[in-house]
Amino acid sequence: MKTRTAPAAALSAAVLALPACGDAGESGGPVTLEFQSLSDQPAAIEATESIVASWNEANPDVQVEIVPAGWEGIHDKLITQFNGGAAPDIIHYEAAELVPFARDGYLADLSEHMSEDARADIPDGVQDAVTVDGEVIAYPTELQSYVVFANRGMLEDAGVEVPDGDTMTWQELREAAADTTTGDQHGLGWGLSSPTAAFMSMAPAFGGDFFEGTGADADLAVGEGEMALPELVGTMAHEDGSILPVTLTQDGAETLAPFYSEEIAMTVQGSFQAANIAADAPDDLDWVVLPPLEGPAGPAQTANPQTLSVDVDSEHVEESAEFLEYFTSTENLAELNEADSLIPATESAREAMGASLGGDETWETLLESGEHLESSPFLFVDGYAQWKETVATPAYQRFLAQEIDADELRDELESGWEQTTE
Repeated sequence: MKTRTAPAAALSAAVLALPACGDAGESGGPVTLEFQSLSDQPAAIEATESIVASWNEANPDVQVEIVPAGWEGIHDKLITQFNGGAAPDIIHYEAAELVPFARDGYLADLSEHMSEDARADIPDGVQDAVTVDGEVIAYPTELQSYVVFANRGMLEDAGVEVPDGDTMTWQELREAAADTTTGDQHGLGWGLSSPTAAFMSMAPAFGGDFFEGTGADADLAVGEGEMALPELVGTMAHEDGSILPVTLTQDGAETLAPFYSEEIAMTVQGSFQAANIAADAPDDLDWVVLPPLEGPAGPAQTANPQTLSVDVDSEHVEESAEFLEYFTSTENLAELNEADSLIPATESAREAMGASLGGDETWETLLESGEHLESSPFLFVDGYAQWKETVATPAYQRFLAQEIDADELRDELESGWEQTTE
């Protein structure tokens, strides 16, 4: 086991040690693995329970017990669990938040446990997202991309041809948004109350990387590629007048309301919102997912998969890894991602979903968007999370509110990074 240092947000000495998780099976009974699951959608919960039940039926000597936990507050909860020696055997989270825990030595290296078939089934960019300092710290499970949901009728009424190619350009989106803006109706709504993730995830389409290097040696560079998307959004909002202003201060879920009421013709959202739109949109709303957005450098976006890791102090790392191999099998990942309206992290599960949903226009487009996901440089940068919350997000918010201009935005991002890493 590695020598570990407490994460920056570690709790004070007042935190009491908690009992260790997992049953060693010393009494002769089956080994019990605790699986802390963050699934919070009814269909995804049901799918997770189904996968675990089938494992338990086939493996009487290694039983998996689901411990439900919500996404809200999970980072602090994991800090408490790790510091108290009470982390579950199997940990559901996301790559962007796992890297610091891995570097602090809290996650088992799964390199020797991940089968060659499993490794070959994971696209390179996704595999990179779960590999830290040469160690595989997790099995990736689910992915999201940013896509455009559109009201087909509103586009057609404005004389806009609904795009149906393999991709659509940002310029095509801008023109469609302008053409569908009239009176109190706006062409686009984009919930950008927390804009950093979207701007950084979609920057590769414009040639933007933000960071060079990894760990404590990473440097931030904010050039044309990194500035292109926020500047485009600012132009659409304040010059074209095609973005509903209030949505710039809302989150994605809040922006769905004006989409349902036809105040906006289109909205940029995480692909997972397809499930919410299907469930909540008015029956007469004719909505469609537009092709993946393409910038000057292509349609690439960064990958930040949901993941399953193993506590380094688990007494049953090997058994936990065997369960992860089972959980991420083609059939199981396809079932889970369909339930969660997300994109499978493996090629075979993506193909299986496409086959089972054959002909579904929405799913065909969503799954196609997953083909353009690549490695995320910012996942492996020390200080990124702090910079994102204390520097980048408020700076982007001020820029979108026209309180600072593009040059001031660039200066704040770069000088804020220097202060963060001093």
